[in-house]
Amino acid sequence: MADEAVAEHPAEPAAPKAKDARSPEAPRGGARGDDNAKDAPDAPGSSDAADAEAAEREKERERAADRFKDRTRDPLAEEQGEEEPTDAAAATRARRSGQKLLASGRDLIGFDRSDVGRLHIGDINIGLDARRSGLSMRDGPVPEEELLRIRRTHIEPEGYVRLRRALEARRLLVLGGAPGTGRASTALALLEEVTRDGESGQNAERVRRADPERGVRELAAQVVAGESGRLRGTGYLLEPALDRPGTLPPDGMDLDQLASALAERGSYAVVVVSVGSAANPLLAGRYGAICPPAPTRELVAVRLRKRLEEEHGDPVRVGGGGSARDGDGGGGLDGHADRDRDGGRDEGRARGADQGGDRPRGGGPDEAGSLSRLLERAAELREDPEVTEAVGLDDLRPAEAELFASLLAGHLLGSVGREELLSGCRGLAAVQAYEWFAGVDRALAAPPPGDGRAPVRSGTAALFHPVAFRIALAVLGGASHSAVSAAAHLLTWELSVQSDPDSTPARPLFCDDPESDLALSRARPADGPVDVAGAEVTGRLIFYRGAALPAAVLAELWDRHFPVRAPVVRWLRLLADDPRPQVSMRAAVAAGELSVRDFEHGYAELVRPLAEAPTPRRRVFAATALDQAAGHASHRRAVRKVVEDWSRHGTPALRWTAAMALGYGRSADSMDDTLDALARIGVRDDGEQLAVASLNVVRLLTLPECATVLRRLADWTGHRGEEYQDLALVSIVRLALTDVDEVLDDEPGTPLGDRGDWPLLLALAATRPELTGKLADLFWTALNTARSRDVAFDALETLLRSASRKDGREWTRKGLAALLPALTAEEHDRRRLDWLLQRMMRDQDRPLTEERARALWRLAVPARQRRSEEEESHG
Repeated sequence: MADEAVAEHPAEPAAPKAKDARSPEAPRGGARGDDNAKDAPDAPGSSDAADAEAAEREKERERAADRFKDRTRDPLAEEQGEEEPTDAAAATRARRSGQKLLASGRDLIGFDRSDVGRLHIGDINIGLDARRSGLSMRDGPVPEEELLRIRRTHIEPEGYVRLRRALEARRLLVLGGAPGTGRASTALALLEEVTRDGESGQNAERVRRADPERGVRELAAQVVAGESGRLRGTGYLLEPALDRPGTLPPDGMDLDQLASALAERGSYAVVVVSVGSAANPLLAGRYGAICPPAPTRELVAVRLRKRLEEEHGDPVRVGGGGSARDGDGGGGLDGHADRDRDGGRDEGRARGADQGGDRPRGGGPDEAGSLSRLLERAAELREDPEVTEAVGLDDLRPAEAELFASLLAGHLLGSVGREELLSGCRGLAAVQAYEWFAGVDRALAAPPPGDGRAPVRSGTAALFHPVAFRIALAVLGGASHSAVSAAAHLLTWELSVQSDPDSTPARPLFCDDPESDLALSRARPADGPVDVAGAEVTGRLIFYRGAALPAAVLAELWDRHFPVRAPVVRWLRLLADDPRPQVSMRAAVAAGELSVRDFEHGYAELVRPLAEAPTPRRRVFAATALDQAAGHASHRRAVRKVVEDWSRHGTPALRWTAAMALGYGRSADSMDDTLDALARIGVRDDGEQLAVASLNVVRLLTLPECATVLRRLADWTGHRGEEYQDLALVSIVRLALTDVDEVLDDEPGTPLGDRGDWPLLLALAATRPELTGKLADLFWTALNTARSRDVAFDALETLLRSASRKDGREWTRKGLAALLPALTAEEHDRRRLDWLLQRMMRDQDRPLTEERARALWRLAVPARQRRSEEEESHG
């Protein structure tokens, strides 16, 4: 660099001196000679033969350099074209995200339940199937005892007052919500309140459930008949079965007719429907309203206090002059003063419920003090991180809150042990998954309403779409909403064809309702990054409302519903071909989890067929699934046996897949065994799969055993076999060309994770100073070997250009400051660096400024060494 240059350099770098890290082409036992030197003639007159021989050697070196360059290609880009990016960083992030959602340790939990409608833990026996509880009594009066319980324990959801006023004004309310959220409980609370002081106030049958099979028209006729005028001022609860194929929802005229009949009889009715395409027109009409869920903290607090008071023989009381309510609504029903606030919830009362509230009636100071202490301990236990993780749900529904409170109370009172408590908490997600899938397609075998005889199967797509969306969300959680929805429609088709192979299922095009999908699947949207063509953009992502639900859904699907495996396997194979890493890699992780639950089936139907596929994308899918299975101690030995057999005796496709699985670092007993297997794959058949083997050697350098990998690379450079030398050289060059986020599984916040866009070579030099010498020696070897020199010099130029960003901000300067001095310890190395910097300055497309060139030179040659060399050059 101008005044700091060591000397004027020729067009080509001078021959290097011998170094500890000996070039693979150096004669064994001695220093390496000059690759550019020509052999001396044997005798006068032999110059022509010598020139010809030298020219042939030069051509061979060029051919070797071309072969070497070909082996540094991206092995994942075969189907996309060598110049097409493969989004390796996006694939790594997608895999990491999928593992995070399925890493809660609950994938192999088998929740012991003899009847998933009820749960028995310790001495607790409680009903759980909130979806069916409202249908246990059909077309009959609601007992006064149940109305009293609703009156005392119902927790009002937000907007309860508006719902009550709408019912009073119109006599009819169509209340929409997701199953299990307490919509029926809120409907009963509304009917109990509006009929309490009406014409049927003293009538024991003032609130009735209507038969779901009869529908709105039949209910209107029943109201008009009124059983000889006996049922005036009655409140009716109807839950029509709109999800059955062939069932048409009531239209506006039907609802108007029912409202008119109710007004004539001084009665009220609440029609409870599930949100979805069938019910959306009803909810959008004049009678429609959405029932929001009750707040989780209030639900648990009220139920927990109730359980503890029952043990002390005290009645339920939650401060504020009103009764707390169980279910999906809340607040006292004794007066309307408290209800005039929107939502009907007194903030002070809620706070009292959460902190223990007033002291219970009927107990002495000792009992009150004991209860107060229990409530304090209960509040602490409820926030215990282990308990929270075991529950794994962001919010609880009424039946779940009841169970959770019972478990907490039982543990505090000594009837439920710690393990039983955690097991019961984990069972909440398992029960939800059971309810989502239990008997979904029974309606297909049932005749339609009326006098029809043949089952109607034309509605299979509409019937299967909600469950398909839940499965897609369990597999692709964290991906964009559009990707999950598209995958759900693919699965809906597969399920419909499997259910009725003789018919072509209908594919509704304009029936999607994103809000309904969220409500029916306990999902939540969130803005987040989406990888598109190597760049990150903001998109609308979707997740389950609870870390326990993805694994619970997969477990329920795979362990209890065997016929659904065939369409799900076909669907996963389709996802394996998806070019978007956010889809294919998440699906691969889920396939690995499913294989763990039945390895024989997963291996035969998913892993082995895709491992032999002709496209790299499918083979990466199989390798990722294998690695996910290897993450479980129960299956690690089997996976390692499979990978070892493939690396030794497999077809080329199986060896390729084995190499990708080995790159994760969990498919062999030790790091040395992993490297032995990769070397076996890389050197076989004249290095046919050296590219994929070297890629996975580089991936191993992100693991804690990085020093072992570097030691083996150094051993391979001195190996007698040229294939081993090439494996080492290609890996070294790839190390300089690979960015951290293309191969690293760590989240940001780790030393390497914070340098995601750094070349891995410089990131290691910056974060692992004890490895800098080994890294420099290996890269020096690639720079000083004829067949790898050109590619290595191009890689070095890439490293030098990454010192600072285009806007001048520092980028990899710290890594270069660690690597360059070790890489240019000898004078001829510095001369070569100076030559390279001058070449970069003369580059017509991307000229390096003199200021940046000088800065790089100063990084490579410390000031003390520069002064010493200047003094020596001037005598």
